[in-house]
Amino acid sequence: MKIIPLSEGSFTVDKTKVFVPFDEEKDKLSDRPAGSLLVEVQPFVVITDNDIILIDSGLGFRNQDGTLQIHQNMMDNGINPSEVTKVLMSHLHKDHSGGVSCTGDTDGTRRLSFPSAKYYIQKQELEFALSEHSSSYVKKDLDCLKDSSHVELLQGNGTIDGYIQYEMTSAHSRYHQVFWIRQGEQTVFYGGDDAPQYQQMKSRYVAKYDYNGKKCMQLRHEWWKKGQEEKWTFLFYHDIKKAVIDFSAP
Repeated sequence: MKIIPLSEGSFTVDKTKVFVPFDEEKDKLSDRPAGSLLVEVQPFVVITDNDIILIDSGLGFRNQDGTLQIHQNMMDNGINPSEVTKVLMSHLHKDHSGGVSCTGDTDGTRRLSFPSAKYYIQKQELEFALSEHSSSYVKKDLDCLKDSSHVELLQGNGTIDGYIQYEMTSAHSRYHQVFWIRQGEQTVFYGGDDAPQYQQMKSRYVAKYDYNGKKCMQLRHEWWKKGQEEKWTFLFYHDIKKAVIDFSAP
């Protein structure tokens, strides 16, 4: 499998849930509001024998010429967004789902950003996101998912096409899910915001912003141990330095 990180940049975020761009060469974290977290926003493309898979969809920002940033990042890596066949969504918080849809060029209505893909979302997560009054979700980005034939609503745990395993953890958020993509002897693991950064895998850390912080901590410990034993490749959405840790590499 080929893994392509699609970094949209570094940001700070505080209790307002506003993602503010951060340049490590010019900005100081101490100048940001107290409690600000420094994070990367980094979707991934995984290319398998059967699919071009996008895992989470970024913030939905556009670059200076108006192109959706995640589309530009794909094109910079030789991928046409129309070639994406599957979009796996860990959850629908705005920093993970902003790129699921975009505004049309002519009529201003929102449409799916990856029109050839099937989107895989937990049914309860979509229902919760559309009903919840929270700054973590942006409903206008998600409305077009509701009745789309391109969306497959998952319930609980299962397998997609025999080689992608999903599990609803209810850890970082109420209906959060994680994924294992297996091809041959290789296993790619994506923990979303249950396992967002490399350093969190190695420490006993309970985050106040998690729905069930203790469960997140426990799952990270279990995944990290099992991943080393079984030589998984870990993908970290919010890690500034280490997007991929590959235990299968020699």
